Amino acid sequence: MQVPLFQLQCGVNSYDWGKVGKESAAAKYAAATESNKFAIENEKPYAELWMGTHPSLPSRDVRTQRSLLDLVQENKALMSQEISRKYGEKLPFLFKVLSIRKALSIQAHPNKKLAEQLHEKDPKNYPDDNHKPEMTIAVTPFDGLCGFRPLKEISHFLTAVPSLRKLVGEEAAKEFEEGVSGRETSTNPEDTRRNKKSLQTLFSALMTKDKSAVAAAAKELVESANGDGEQFAGGGGPSNGGRELADLVVRLNSQFEGDVGLFVLFFLNYVKLEVGEAMFLKADDIHAYLSGDIIECMASSDNVVRAGFTPKFQDIPTLTSMLTYSYAPISEQKMDPVDYPYVTLNRTAYTSSSSAILYDPPIEEFSVVKTELNGQEAKATFEAIQGPSIIICTAGSGKISVGPKSEQVKAGHVFFVGATAECILESDSESFTTFKAFCELSGKETANGAS
Repeated sequence: MQVPLFQLQCGVNSYDWGKVGKESAAAKYAAATESNKFAIENEKPYAELWMGTHPSLPSRDVRTQRSLLDLVQENKALMSQEISRKYGEKLPFLFKVLSIRKALSIQAHPNKKLAEQLHEKDPKNYPDDNHKPEMTIAVTPFDGLCGFRPLKEISHFLTAVPSLRKLVGEEAAKEFEEGVSGRETSTNPEDTRRNKKSLQTLFSALMTKDKSAVAAAAKELVESANGDGEQFAGGGGPSNGGRELADLVVRLNSQFEGDVGLFVLFFLNYVKLEVGEAMFLKADDIHAYLSGDIIECMASSDNVVRAGFTPKFQDIPTLTSMLTYSYAPISEQKMDPVDYPYVTLNRTAYTSSSSAILYDPPIEEFSVVKTELNGQEAKATFEAIQGPSIIICTAGSGKISVGPKSEQVKAGHVFFVGATAECILESDSESFTTFKAFCELSGKETANGAS
């Protein structure tokens, strides 16, 4: 019987926002697989390494060159009969490495029902009928815009950023301020409903302004950012300082001059993640990644509704109508990883403070375990689970074993591990780091790491 362990050959996308040449972790990881015949071009941007069965960029078995999709459809035990049946004989998650040089579009991913509707109506721009909740784990320092700010912060910026107030219009600004005043932090369901409606009205007013008005307001905004220093935007807000926001405006304007996204940043949380920090975005949550290298895991879909910071197709009516308009500090989207309990570390791993931590979002399609083995011969033995896994090494080297089969591993190598297989990782370097994405519908992986 075939041992359910095989190395994958994974493709990398070239988008304009990707890091260039060998600066891109996505490109370096893709080039690490010897059979890939992929050579990094020094002047070309490389944005995303894809690991999974999605037809846009499917992974392949290094040895046979068969697609992972073919393999799991031919042998349903690789994913488990239950997962194969539930997810249409496709891997339920898409695992990625993103290398971000400049801002991605302001975007959201539709929920399952809306995805089906958009796909039926416009399959060219919405190629999938699935939702796309996603989780981001920083591999290098990362920053982005994620989720709507607390309402008091948005009200502050309406007062402290004259070009913003002028652009949305005095009537819309006053309507929002009066609509949420006194109940910005209320937990009463009716107050929350009314607050979300007020936020939607204000945000829609911004997003539907004509380009000439946005460009004129942006010029005024950038002049203020260049001249006001710490006093920019009334000294910032509780989450971000004035200088920090001024620098952000100048930086984003250098990438997308005069774009409406320069004003969207006053509506959204500006978040920075250090290495190992993570956040989870539900379907219909607005975000824009700005810089850094990240591990990203999501439900298997490539649907994106865009509205700013992009030359690609934008669908502002869909975006403004689909968003949840949930508002909260970024701390509520950050995740708290927990120790992964279903792994055994050997003595070398234990005494060198090696670790295996679980990032477990509140959905069933995927979870991720980050394993750091410190020192040669440090070993982690993962108990078998009732679902498939994909493992990528991001640093160091070692080996991976399932049953009698062992494979050498170095940074950039990717492996598929089938359901019900015990998996062993062993380091032969000072530090051996891997990320494992997996799906198991029931059983042990139930810790909820979302804060």
